[in-house]
Amino acid sequence: MSGHSKWATTKHKKAIIDSRRSKNFAKLIKSIEVSARTGGADISGNPTLFDAIAKAKKNSVPADNIDRAVKRGAGLETGGKVWETIMYEGYAAGGVALLIECLSDNRNRAASEVRVAVTRNGGNMADPGSVSYLFNRKGVVLVAKDKGKITEDSLLEVVLDAGAEEVNDLGESFEIVSSPSDLVAVRTSLQSAGIDYDSAESSFLPTMSIPIDGDTAKKVFELIEAIEELDDVQNVYGNFDVSDEVMASLN
Repeated sequence: MSGHSKWATTKHKKAIIDSRRSKNFAKLIKSIEVSARTGGADISGNPTLFDAIAKAKKNSVPADNIDRAVKRGAGLETGGKVWETIMYEGYAAGGVALLIECLSDNRNRAASEVRVAVTRNGGNMADPGSVSYLFNRKGVVLVAKDKGKITEDSLLEVVLDAGAEEVNDLGESFEIVSSPSDLVAVRTSLQSAGIDYDSAESSFLPTMSIPIDGDTAKKVFELIEAIEELDDVQNVYGNFDVSDEVMASLN
């Protein structure tokens, strides 16, 4: 779990300054549209939309883009598309299992592009169900350590009664894990305590992880980045564990 989480945290920091920011913007906007279509445009009654908007703002998506995405998703403005969530499964180097989450308006295009990206970059597609059982859907909140002002114990005091299952130290940030149904309560408890957070979202975490060395990690990360380049791909999850030393050498 920790290895994948550290990689996800690194990606989060990288996305803010990434030269492909426009691609990242498009995926965040798509997530807002889907959330608004599913639960309506009122963020007070749609916590998924609240978190999608908060994530977009933290990644510097312009307010006008966010507002139009909400309206399109809720049917208040023309131009919205019907996005479908599709999950693909595969393997990377070292037997690392991958879950590939897509939002697409064209299932055939998504399937073809994912397959090409995986096979051309050293991976293999897997049959439905052969990988997904290795992951559990969880609520995940990332909180920056903020120069030592926040400790693991202080976070636990705030979020434990809200349903948090564990708090993991990822180096520069803490990862708070809960059941998906407790995600809003955990996020709300942080807000009430005046603690800012980097992201709050439903995610897939592996039930057990595979330790990988530097060479394998390089191949795994290159494959994941190739998959994430695809417009239809929203998230890629893996069951790998990478040591701090390997992460430092790759960074």
